[in-house]
Amino acid sequence: MRIRSLASALCFCLAAPASAEVPRVVTDFSVTASLVGLVMGEVGAPIVLLDPGADPHDYQLRPSQASAIAAADLVVWMGPELTPWLPGALDSTGETHRMALLESPGTTLRRFGAAAEDAAQASSDAPAEGGHGDTDPHAWFDPDNGALWVGLIADRLADLDPEHASTYRANASLAQTRIAALDKSIGAEFSSRPPLPFAVGHDAFGYFADRYGLVVAGAITQGDAAAPGARHLAALRAGLQSGAIACLFPEAGADPKQAGLLVEGTPARLGAALDAEGRMTPAGPMLYETLLQQVADTIATCRSGS
Repeated sequence: MRIRSLASALCFCLAAPASAEVPRVVTDFSVTASLVGLVMGEVGAPIVLLDPGADPHDYQLRPSQASAIAAADLVVWMGPELTPWLPGALDSTGETHRMALLESPGTTLRRFGAAAEDAAQASSDAPAEGGHGDTDPHAWFDPDNGALWVGLIADRLADLDPEHASTYRANASLAQTRIAALDKSIGAEFSSRPPLPFAVGHDAFGYFADRYGLVVAGAITQGDAAAPGARHLAALRAGLQSGAIACLFPEAGADPKQAGLLVEGTPARLGAALDAEGRMTPAGPMLYETLLQQVADTIATCRSGS
């Protein structure tokens, strides 16, 4: 039932002359770096601030990283909703040298907790806890956003580096074609055999659920860095016990013990970990597509009758 990836079917990197000085691009974490890498191709590679496996919501910049930001021609980041530790360091750059993807015109945004609230209302239960109305920063799980952003990144790089403008835009166009094909493949899989309602370790998959008509019926933590309360965990356990939640997918990089205890003794199944921020996914330009594919494959295991 594995959804077939198109990652190996096409080559997006277009060679370009190296005579011009390539812009120094700094990114906040691996997903953003992947999107920039898709656009830059063989022209260059962005600097990634976040260490592999680190939590993007809570990080301490090293002096060398602050210097890299100050020297950057362009800083591409999601926004303060994901990396609240970064705005202070960006004071060393001008507005024209930074690009917050979540603030890009045309970006689809949603609130934290919206999926859990919708699921609760659909089942006539009490409203879900933790829906505090803040913007959910995990917007890369809507492929339309990813496709939009690579085009905008190409435009910014083309302005900074006119000599390679055609390469950036060609790479972005090919990346958009690849993302659209992957989106269509995942959509076809879920439309034919949608999984039962499931819960997650980290409320980061609402965009993915909205895109493909899935039901996220709960989350252990419903906001970034938010510790779950006893009442919330009891309600989640009740959903698992009643059969209203078929599977629970823990968060990649987190201790799965809590998820295991919640599922123990219930008819629900404990699934594989879901990687919300690409912490456990190989870094590089292919990370974005690989991450979408991995999440789709993992969730697809929670199916009626499987």
